[in-house]
Amino acid sequence: MEVYKTWVRRNKEYVHSLESLANGLTWLLPERFSASEIGPEAVTAMLGIITAINEHIIDTTPVQRQASFQEPHSFPFSLCISAIKDLETLVEVAGQQYYGDDKKWNFIAVTEAIKVLVRLALFRNSGYKMLLHGGETPNVENSPNDLSDQHGDGGFPKPGQNHGPNFLRNGNGQNPWKPESRALSGLSRFGENASMISEPVSLRRIQNRHAIMEPRMAVVQRPTLATILCEKGVYGALFVIGEMLFITRPLFYVLFIRKYGIRSWIPWFLSLVVDFIGIGFITRVARSVGGGKEQEFCFSPAENNELKRRKLLWALYLMRDPFFSKYTRQRLESTEKLLEPVPVVGFLTSKIVELVIGAQTRYTYMSGS
Repeated sequence: MEVYKTWVRRNKEYVHSLESLANGLTWLLPERFSASEIGPEAVTAMLGIITAINEHIIDTTPVQRQASFQEPHSFPFSLCISAIKDLETLVEVAGQQYYGDDKKWNFIAVTEAIKVLVRLALFRNSGYKMLLHGGETPNVENSPNDLSDQHGDGGFPKPGQNHGPNFLRNGNGQNPWKPESRALSGLSRFGENASMISEPVSLRRIQNRHAIMEPRMAVVQRPTLATILCEKGVYGALFVIGEMLFITRPLFYVLFIRKYGIRSWIPWFLSLVVDFIGIGFITRVARSVGGGKEQEFCFSPAENNELKRRKLLWALYLMRDPFFSKYTRQRLESTEKLLEPVPVVGFLTSKIVELVIGAQTRYTYMSGS
């Protein structure tokens, strides 16, 4: 296994190219969207799991783990979520083939419930940070230097740090380039050297060796739910509620489909309302930066991009029944007939429409979860 991990990390660009090619070819497999054929979906699920494992191997190199403060034996939440998402379509197709269209929703509901539990555990374990891509992408700190002591290297800035006036001062608050500061620093070093004379030389060597071999790791304390609610106040509560609605929305959607049917407008409208409320809460929190103490809730660039991605997922409501059957499909078919006489373009349009209509028959392709 270690040999395979080393090979993947050394050839990650080659691995990504192979994965993209293989995943693209799966859309051309015969009987891809047949209700009675689970072979193509099994192949797709297997390739997806292999891709997720390779991404996990690449993302958990020792250097990246140290930079992101990941514990070496922490539970791989992102890998688990990716594997569940790759398997859920296979579960849907197998349930439909062996138990019918109505009872397949029982298996889909169980799959969504498992994803909710894993995501809630990840949400808590990450210190209640926003889940990126549903938890498939770890939401880690940008750099460990943000939490380290700026004066850890003798008061001088590290490469790439700000070289402003605040960094031109030693530990005593003096400018090291002034004569009086150099004199005070010399006296301080003389006192330190005098105290080291009484220590055994071998002990000092051992301590220095350990100081070189063991990098200084910043201690990261994950905030608790009580901490967020106390420090962030109303905006902290809005953020937690919004994220909880985003996590649990797919499960509620499936449960309502199971009760009212896929052709009912009730699950469609309720899911849309939950999405609007959840993203509305988080958007309100994102716009609260710059206010009082309770409004200091800064999102990272990755979290802002995630918020935009979630808003783009609203487009999937155009592809979900009953909206798709009543409106979207008619538009697609009329466009196909309009472009059918055009050479090449008509053929490509027909193929795209066929794939879209076929993918729409799978809940898991349009769930956005």
